[in-house]
This record gives sequence, structure tokens and C-alpha cells, in this order.
Amino acid sequence: MKILQTEIAPKINSMFSVMERKESFFSAPLHVHPEFELVYIKESYGKRIVGNQIERFEAGDMVLIGPSLPHIWINDDSFINGQAGTTATSIVLYFHPKLFECGLFDLPEAESLKNMLRVSKLGIAIQHETRDKVAEKIEQILHAQGFQRILLLLEILQLLAESTELAQINATEFVHYDNKSEKDRLCEVYRYVHENFRSDIQLKDVARLTNLTPQSFCRLFKKRNNLHFVEYLNQVRISNACRLLLDSDWTISEIAYNCGYKTISNFNKLFKETTGLSPKRYREQAIVNVPLQEAS
Repeated sequence: MKILQTEIAPKINSMFSVMERKESFFSAPLHVHPEFELVYIKESYGKRIVGNQIERFEAGDMVLIGPSLPHIWINDDSFINGQAGTTATSIVLYFHPKLFECGLFDLPEAESLKNMLRVSKLGIAIQHETRDKVAEKIEQILHAQGFQRILLLLEILQLLAESTELAQINATEFVHYDNKSEKDRLCEVYRYVHENFRSDIQLKDVARLTNLTPQSFCRLFKKRNNLHFVEYLNQVRISNACRLLLDSDWTISEIAYNCGYKTISNFNKLFKETTGLSPKRYREQAIVNVPLQEAS
């Protein structure tokens, strides 16, 4: 089985993120990336491969995976055949090692945390009461905003650093995977989009980054991300438009143009399809600090 060498941060343009995944079955290939990954399985079962270890997983399974450690979750055939009667649901936290370069984690008080993160290169299974406490924090992060998300991440890391309910998955560190790995050709696409979303991005130019035809590129992107490339591009543009609506005094027309939209009507249409609000309403409701939903 080939190992896909990928990166998370270029895709999401962030050193820390959390996402809930609901699928018919887990479809990500065997892969590695430079980020730490905390995986909490809410529904489904099957087997997981972390490093050299193959083990069963079920609902409640929770694992911390260190950088460059190969991993994959494979559902049983009943999920793939659509006969399981439930979805494959997980919450995943990604955080990049660069988060710990500020000097705070060099303090003596952080030594236990640093040791725990070093052990995560072997994979860590989180068990019993610690798992339940961390699961609660993970659910909170999904709905938290701003710096509260970082505080919750730190609380999770502290819980893990102080826990005696952690099980090391691999006996030795996994090495020498490079000869068998395949570089994720989509990483350059993610970077390109985040650097050029203000411009007119052509499908043929993006496909050229992957050395694929436009048709083959579209198939690969859809398979890997469960959405079309145009949908992903729009998500990036609307996300930046939301930031500008909150953090700048630019007009809506200026924001639309700055985010790559040629017409204000198209921007308004796509913005409302994505957020449920018009750009004007989004800005107004943010200013008065009320929930972002259309008035009934």
C-alpha cells in the first residue's frame, strides 16, 4: 500500500483546525503529514493502521498521531456496501509543530507536555476517563470561536500530558517510509489557491500544477476532498470575504473584487448560498453581535 505524503496546513491556511466528518465510510488513503492529528471516532468500526500496527477500532476510539506517522482508518465492508445502518463520523484536530515555537513550551512547566508530544511519534491510544474528558473538550472546540479554541486545545494537551491512561501504539518509531511514499500533488494546489484567490484562477492552470489533464485533476480533487474544485475555491474566497466584512471598512463591491469575483451580483449570490446571509446582513449582524441568521 502506497503512503501518501501530504500536508494539512496549506489546504486550510491555518496551523490549527478542527473538523467533523460524516461519510458513508472513511475514504482517506494511507498517508502522512507534518501536523499532529487527534482523531475521535464517534460512529463506525473497522480497522486502523498507525505506523506498523493494525488494530480494530469502534465508536469512542481516540488516537493522537505525531508528525510523519503513517495512518489510515478502514471501515468494514458493510459501510462500503451501504449496509451498516450508520455513518462513519469522526472529529479530527490538526495542529502544526510550529505552534510550539513561541518559547512558551520551553518552560520547565511544559516538560511533561513536550514528552507526551514526543511519544506521539509512536502513536498514542487515549483511554478510559481521559478519553471521555478529551471528547468533551473536542466537542466544545467545534463550536468555540477565536482564542477560546486555542485555550481548549491547550486544556486537551494538558489532560493528555498528565494522564496515566495512554497506551503507546508502536514499540519503535516508524522510519524509512520515504522510498514508498507518494508526494501529495494537491498540496501545491492548496498553496496556489490561497496565494492567488484574488485573481482569475483557470482550471487548466491549476491542473498543470499536478501534471494532470483538467478532467483527471477534477476527478482526483473530488475523490480526495468530497467536493468539486470550484466549490473549494469559492469556500476560500467567501472565507476571506467574511474576514474583510468584519475587519475592514471596505465597501461590499471592493471586497467582492478583492476576493476574485468579477460581478457584485455573483458575489452576493454565492455568499448567501454559503453563509445563509447576504454580505450586508452578515456585516450588520456581526456589528450588533447577534446570531448570524436571517430574520424570520
